[in-house]
This record gives sequence, C-alpha cells and structure tokens, in this order.
Amino acid sequence: MNNTVTNTARLLGAGLRALLVLTLVTGVIYPLVVTGIAQVLFHDKANGSEIKANGKVVGSSLIGQSYDLPLKKGQQTPAPDLKWFQGRPANGLGSNSLNTQYKLILSGATNLSADNKDLIQQVKAAKAAVIKDNSVPGYTVRASEVPADAVTSSASGLDPNISPQYARIQVHRVAEKNHLSLAQVDRLVNDHTQGRTLGFMGEPRVNVLELNIALKALVAKTS
Repeated sequence: MNNTVTNTARLLGAGLRALLVLTLVTGVIYPLVVTGIAQVLFHDKANGSEIKANGKVVGSSLIGQSYDLPLKKGQQTPAPDLKWFQGRPANGLGSNSLNTQYKLILSGATNLSADNKDLIQQVKAAKAAVIKDNSVPGYTVRASEVPADAVTSSASGLDPNISPQYARIQVHRVAEKNHLSLAQVDRLVNDHTQGRTLGFMGEPRVNVLELNIALKALVAKTS
C-alpha cells in the first residue's frame, strides 16, 4: 500500500514537473524567441505589413480598402468616390455574404462556376460600371480595354492590388476629378507599379492604398 502511494506521488510529481517545463519551453521561451527573430529579421511583415501616412497607420499592404462616398438614405451599397483609384470588386462567399465594403469579418471567393448566371451578370454589371465611371470627355474606355481584375474579385475578396492595365484606364478620370494633368497621374501609376516577385512569380501589380496615399499627397502639393 505504501509503495503504491509512493509510486503514485512520484509519477504525479514527475508529470507536474514535465508540465511546468514544457509550458515554460513551448509557451514562453519558444514564442519569445520566434517573436524576437521575426521582429529583427522581418519587422514589417511581423507587424502586419502596415502602411503609414503622416505618421499614422492607415492600413495594411496585404488588405484592400474601399473608397466610397458616404452611404445615402435609401442606399444599400455606397457609390464609389471617383476621385480615388478603385480596387477590385469585393464579392464574398455568396448572396448572403457579399463583402462589398471589405469587411474583415468575412472574406472569400464567390465559389461560382464560370458559366453561373449570377456570376455572368455580376461581371457584365461591373464591366458596364467600369466603362461608365472611367469614360470622361475626350476619353472613352473600350470594352476590350477592361481587364479581368476590374470585374472579378480575388480568392480572398480583399485583394489590395490591381493590374497596371486597370490602374491606367482610371488615370483620365482621376486626373479630371482632382484637377491634375494626365502626365502627373500617369507618373504616379508608373512609380507604384511593382514587377513580378523575383522577376518570374506572379504578375505586375499596383497597390491601391499606396497609390491613393501618393495621390492625396500630390493633390495637397498642387492645390
């Protein structure tokens, strides 16, 4: 009987010591080491790839934002603020979860097949809106000029980037709305166009938030 109690107490003591040691190693030391390495070697990525403007964090380079006018009475979806470059459509996971305002509570693709009637209608409506919004006196967007990313959402629904082609068909409209020259706005797009990662992965892209921050600074400088 005494031996059984002694062995049980010994095993419980060993288990408790193992629990404390493993908790210390995996719950304290390991997270601190990993966090320290991340902060030293990958400071920007470890902190969410934050983008700052005037010393304040205004977003992340990994997450898209909406650039809309205030919601008017009776409206369910706000109209885009056309003085800014617009990002990709932000459709969510279905009819009950449209992520039209880049709400981080939910993200995802539509999961609709290419021949789905709802998806086809969404693409047609988005294409018509892109042509209408970006056609200004002296410049008309042709249907053939509208790239795929202008009318379809990404897999996450929160893509922060657009293609250089989509950015360029917005140049005339942005220049007119902000009383800037085409050359000034076109230069902004060129300056914020990133090439393929390592020269071969992905496609050239433009981060919309970074581009609009630069646009805001240019407008302030010229006004």
